[in-house]
Amino acid sequence: MLVYTDGACSGNPGPMGIGAVVYKGGKVLKEVSKAIGVGTNNIAEYEAVKAGLEEAITLGADAIEVRTDSRLVVQQLSGKFRVKSPHLREIKKEIDALAEGLEVRYTWIEREKNELADKLAKDAIG
Repeated sequence: MLVYTDGACSGNPGPMGIGAVVYKGGKVLKEVSKAIGVGTNNIAEYEAVKAGLEEAITLGADAIEVRTDSRLVVQQLSGKFRVKSPHLREIKKEIDALAEGLEVRYTWIEREKNELADKLAKDAIG
């Protein structure tokens, strides 16, 4: 399954929203658009990945490619960069636990290729 994710923040910190879209065979299986409180843009990006993984797993995925326009998230979740923020380390632990036993790959994409997840994240915070 493919999962496109994006996080949005109105101000940094500020109100956060997440967007995720789960695809299989080119069809949208699930869209997520949710306000998640106040925090930073990086927290929103991580929470969007977590929500997208949860939905894909619920839909029966055993192999997932997460696509996001956040290079930092891709590098950190792939283990190439260290996660310094305690808040992000906690969310990363949760993401790693979700991904355990699955084939999960994190891929950076250009913002223009992530329009639906971006819209869902922004819609969540109004």
